[in-house]
Amino acid sequence: MAKKKRPLWTCPRCGHRFVIRNVWHSCGRFRLDDHFEGKHPEARRIFGRLRAIVRECGPVTVYAQRTRIVFQVRVRFANAVVRKRWVDIGLWLTRRVEHPRVHKLEVLAPNCYAHTFRMHSADDLDADFAGLVGEAYEVGEQEHLE
Repeated sequence: MAKKKRPLWTCPRCGHRFVIRNVWHSCGRFRLDDHFEGKHPEARRIFGRLRAIVRECGPVTVYAQRTRIVFQVRVRFANAVVRKRWVDIGLWLTRRVEHPRVHKLEVLAPNCYAHTFRMHSADDLDADFAGLVGEAYEVGEQEHLE
């Protein structure tokens, strides 16, 4: 039988939701468009493709933060850091993956890997990458804990 998940806590200042009450966070309200000011138009297309892939997985909340844009179901499972001519996309996965666009890999704990993919074109977000986004979405639902 699946364990019942506690409701998320909402920060009264910024409105972001968290699994843990009063968790430290970079509290603030930022605009999505601010991340794209002065950037190459392809960066916006890359982000648009990412957002479409994530939304195909199911309902999601998108938060613009000071330095990144995050995607959350119960927890944050993906993020985008917009650079001048590319976008670094982070995915939280429960396994280490090999992919030609992996730019950085951090082992956070057993079965807990933060992959950063460097995307220079919206075409870089292919079917293989979309499958990894689906896996990360499941991590965001915290299904891997059950």
